[in-house]
Amino acid sequence: MGGRITYHEVSGWWKDTGRPEDILEANQLVLKDLKSSVKGKIEEEVPISGSVEVGEGTIVHRGSALRGPVVVGEYSEIGGGAYVGPYTSVGSHVKILGAEIENSIILDGTVVDCRERIVDSIIGKNSKIISDHTYRPSGRRFVVGESTFVSL
Repeated sequence: MGGRITYHEVSGWWKDTGRPEDILEANQLVLKDLKSSVKGKIEEEVPISGSVEVGEGTIVHRGSALRGPVVVGEYSEIGGGAYVGPYTSVGSHVKILGAEIENSIILDGTVVDCRERIVDSIIGKNSKIISDHTYRPSGRRFVVGESTFVSL
């Protein structure tokens, strides 16, 4: 058809990320080398362990906990009662209120307002996960596309 095919040789490690599990594994590989950096605000008495990166304008409220490796983007909010990490990447302009999130990727603009445990999940941009705060299951697993609303 007249097209041109080119190639690029990759040196070092490479990870095929065709499935959600592969994306989460690649996230773990990248986060293993994370260096701690706090440009936002972490309130007093927030327990932190491991490497944690917190972006500019982000606030981590008292009563929450971060267990690295974990990265939180810019202008996000981690509310009291929330637990984030390990191996979790949180985008910018995200609100996590009360949830427990482990080994997951939460993309930009998402709101997670629930008292639930979310594990091994990928949550798309501008999604919302909310729940009835009186119910608490043992764990949830999600692969959620952009602009999705989940009510539990």
